[in-house]
Amino acid sequence: MIEFRLPSLGADMDQGTLLEWHVRPGDTVQKGDVIAVVDTTKAALDVECWHPGKVLDLLVQPGQTFPVGTLMARLLEAGEDAASIPPPRAEPGPRVAAQPTAGAPTSAAAPPPGPKALRHAVSPLARRRAAELGVALDSVTGSGPHGVVTLRDVEQASSKAGLPRDRSAEIRRTIAAAMSRSKREVPHYYLSDQVPLAAAAAWLRQSNEGRPVTERLLMAALYLRAVACTAVRHPAMNGFFVDGTFRPSAMVHIGMAISLRGGGLVAPGIHAVEQKSLTETMRALTDLVARARGARLRREELTEPTITLTNLGDNSVDAVHGIIYSPQVALVGFGKVSDRPWVVGGQVVPTATVMLTLAADHRVSDGHAGARFLAEIAERLQHPENL
Repeated sequence: MIEFRLPSLGADMDQGTLLEWHVRPGDTVQKGDVIAVVDTTKAALDVECWHPGKVLDLLVQPGQTFPVGTLMARLLEAGEDAASIPPPRAEPGPRVAAQPTAGAPTSAAAPPPGPKALRHAVSPLARRRAAELGVALDSVTGSGPHGVVTLRDVEQASSKAGLPRDRSAEIRRTIAAAMSRSKREVPHYYLSDQVPLAAAAAWLRQSNEGRPVTERLLMAALYLRAVACTAVRHPAMNGFFVDGTFRPSAMVHIGMAISLRGGGLVAPGIHAVEQKSLTETMRALTDLVARARGARLRREELTEPTITLTNLGDNSVDAVHGIIYSPQVALVGFGKVSDRPWVVGGQVVPTATVMLTLAADHRVSDGHAGARFLAEIAERLQHPENL
């Protein structure tokens, strides 16, 4: 028998709220199938099952909140007979009290409705708002054409259930707890370097002239590729410090700090950036930002980033000195692009520059290694045609 338990979907996650099941008892699932949607405060995430099997029973209801590690469902392995499986045993340890939404059943043992009942028509705006408010969509009756759930339906359901209308305070508390722990436990060191971007800006303008509007590149795509290609050659900046040991990553999954419309931020990752072209990187970034702000991220996007990039240039900030997102060991920051006096060919001329910063873990690297890492990023940005 396979026990499906709530996985940790981020270093700062202690509990989750089940929003909906995508399976019901009797369904056959394959490795990697999404079987549930869980709210982790920052986002509603698709949760995959990593074992093939047949669903025996579902042990939690949409709307319930419970700790990481809680038994959510049981699956039969190939050749197993349901009649031979004993009922689930009560598990010791603290449990978060269930918080059923309006209309949700209160018995955790009763199987929830099947996917057809849960996955009724919902407008995209209503789905995003439901994720923001923590409303289980199976509890909402749609008032739109053909029973479509509308934004108004979601907000009315939230009001009746006594749920908060703004989750920004909760998100900020989660972020504060994770950053406080990182700042307390990780010996940070910080470096910065002013980098000329004239060549990158000129190449970007020329490249975008031949592209449709929807395919145009942003400077952020160059930043991502420069960091990824450099991290491959500087493994001490790319990986995880866990249980007193540094574990470098063979691939570069860059977490991109993204501000949320309701307040707070997340840093989901773009996988294997070192293997992508600039165009592929730009598409992945556009998709990631849209899904992050729509609260529809995937589990691996929050749990697998190996290094984080934060770009506050749009906010007219000269430099950002960030806090490492533990268990990662480095964070790269970019400030605003601005014209500054720069010596070119013996002449002082106004040149577009950006302040490049690094926060790194002194248990894994030192200032000399960090300086070489920043220097190579800066050098790569002088040759954008190679990124």
